[in-house]
Amino acid sequence: MSPTNLSPDLESRAGTSNRLVGGTLVIVCLSVYNVHVDEVREPTFLMLVALAEGPRHGYGLMQDVERLSGGRTKLRPGTLYATLDRLTSKGLIEAAGEEVVEGRLRRYYRLTSAGTAVLESESKQRLTTATEALRRLSISGATPPRLAGGLS
Repeated sequence: MSPTNLSPDLESRAGTSNRLVGGTLVIVCLSVYNVHVDEVREPTFLMLVALAEGPRHGYGLMQDVERLSGGRTKLRPGTLYATLDRLTSKGLIEAAGEEVVEGRLRRYYRLTSAGTAVLESESKQRLTTATEALRRLSISGATPPRLAGGLS
């Protein structure tokens, strides 16, 4: 047995850094899954949708997000670049090149395969939820709004 009183196999699979300190077991982290899923909020979702069409630079993303949301979501530069940094660090997007336009650097971003998988999963979940909402509205007698493409 290891100093944590866990078998070495379990300790390595659990990803822990547990140790006995003065006869007391100190648990720093115990997760057998080592998976962390964040909620995908609307601005992040819209950024991933925009990037699904191809690489975009920051200002292009801001415009596309506003267009996709019908003007409801307007990204400020600070929010945009903080989100780009977070998505890059999580491996959902990556830099796709740079160019200088009128003396200003434009950095382009694109979805990674992990980002594509997250977008696909989140899109399916949102579609399922929206479909159920419309079904419940029709049962309750409320008239659901017509969706683009004639779907209801």
